Amino acid sequence: MRTLAVLACSLLALVPAAAMVGGASAPPDAIGRAVVLIVGSRGNSCSGVALAPDVVLTAAHCVLPGADYKIVEFDAARQPQLRDVASVTAHPKFDLKTMLAHRATADVALLRLAAPLSRANPAALETSSISVSPGDALVVAGYGLAVRGDGRSGGTVRGARLEVTGRPGSLQIRLFDPSTRGDAPGLGACTGDSGAPVFRDGAQLVVIGVVSWSTGPRNSDGCGGLTGVTPLTLYREWITHTLKILRNQLRS
Repeated sequence: MRTLAVLACSLLALVPAAAMVGGASAPPDAIGRAVVLIVGSRGNSCSGVALAPDVVLTAAHCVLPGADYKIVEFDAARQPQLRDVASVTAHPKFDLKTMLAHRATADVALLRLAAPLSRANPAALETSSISVSPGDALVVAGYGLAVRGDGRSGGTVRGARLEVTGRPGSLQIRLFDPSTRGDAPGLGACTGDSGAPVFRDGAQLVVIGVVSWSTGPRNSDGCGGLTGVTPLTLYREWITHTLKILRNQLRS
């Protein structure tokens, strides 16, 4: 098992590269500074979004029990700094087996940090009931891999404008690259993009969901096909209630 210290050293060696497969480019600065990189003592990495300088929203499957987690904050020189996570609160109805089968579950969690992030630009939750239709554009931004299986191709936040497909609802949203429609390799989430925020296009800092899973083209294993999103509509009340509890803990 790699320690968090070893993970930090390996991050120092990362070369600038695209996150999100398919050659995604850097998102607007406001979005880029809202997205954070999460690393775990089991060697895993995920993305998340700051809702406050000391609170991060991510996917529940990114922060399973039995491991320690840190936030990686990059300074102005792009050097990674590890930030301690004081507590992890996953939604009580999250079911890992359901998520692994690409079915809908409460795949959301909140991390309370031991100290505020110094460079974060917190995002807000969408307060109205989300309603998306096939063809709608959403923006996804994360720290995941640009090339599946190549760990050196991650570590830089990138964003992609993806399109809603299928029959979206309050339980799950599926996205694909509008230029390939999931039939050929295209833009999409990959390893390390789990927990990445999903924004309504044009509402740069309003989060409507988090990334839960991905597929390769034509539902094959991998990346660059479909990006599965857990919308926050059903979990907004739990998130806001938990945020209040965490803020009270910070004040005590």
